Amino acid sequence: MTWPEDEYLRNLREARGDYAWLMRRYGGRTWQEADAEAREAYPYESSDRPFRGIEFHEDAWHWAMLAIHGAMYWREHPELLEPSVEYLRCRGE
Repeated sequence: MTWPEDEYLRNLREARGDYAWLMRRYGGRTWQEADAEAREAYPYESSDRPFRGIEFHEDAWHWAMLAIHGAMYWREHPELLEPSVEYLRCRGE
């Protein structure tokens, strides 16, 4: 998929914000730790990079839960398979 720069940057900003919120709320990170982890999880990719933005195919919820609880987190924590109501409200859903 080819992302127009403004759309890519909007998705990147939203994903980083969501991920950082999740890392603070569910991962017990400080603001600084959460923001640093969000930038690491969602680095800026140049427009010529193959598969640019592929991480957007899954919601930040999934990537954060993987980072916090590890692979197959839903087996140990089936309640985390779907995003929480609190998270969805924060996103305006």
